[in-house]
Amino acid sequence: MKPFLVILGGPNLALLGLREPEIYGSTTWVELEEMCSGWAKDLGIRISFLQTDSEGELVSQIGKWGSVADGLILNAAAYTHTSIAVRDAVSAVSSPVVELHLTNPAAREDFRKRNLLEDVAVAGIRGFGVQGYRLAMDGLVQILSGVGKD
Repeated sequence: MKPFLVILGGPNLALLGLREPEIYGSTTWVELEEMCSGWAKDLGIRISFLQTDSEGELVSQIGKWGSVADGLILNAAAYTHTSIAVRDAVSAVSSPVVELHLTNPAAREDFRKRNLLEDVAVAGIRGFGVQGYRLAMDGLVQILSGVGKD
């Protein structure tokens, strides 16, 4: 059976393409979902693509999919820097989680340098814009296939 990945987006990602395009780019969330669907087809995997602005809903989605999906790709956005609840949810699930950011938070404002997820995620992708989603999908497929464990 084809691997099943869930891509979860946190607050303000529905505003992609509108919110500070000079920082986050001009691709919209809907366009990103279409791109990811195409990449998933190329990789021979299935995906589900979800976004919420609510911290509680994001925690619920991590819990819901974190033992059902083969892996999660999580762009927790600002919750990366503030949410112990999101961290605890990531820590609790059995599926590997790749943390993703469109920008490189370490190269931005000081408050973005605090990352509550980096030590509970299996890997992180930062600073590649929307192409980071393809990198995360490909990397997670590699992790699931056992590549790099030698």
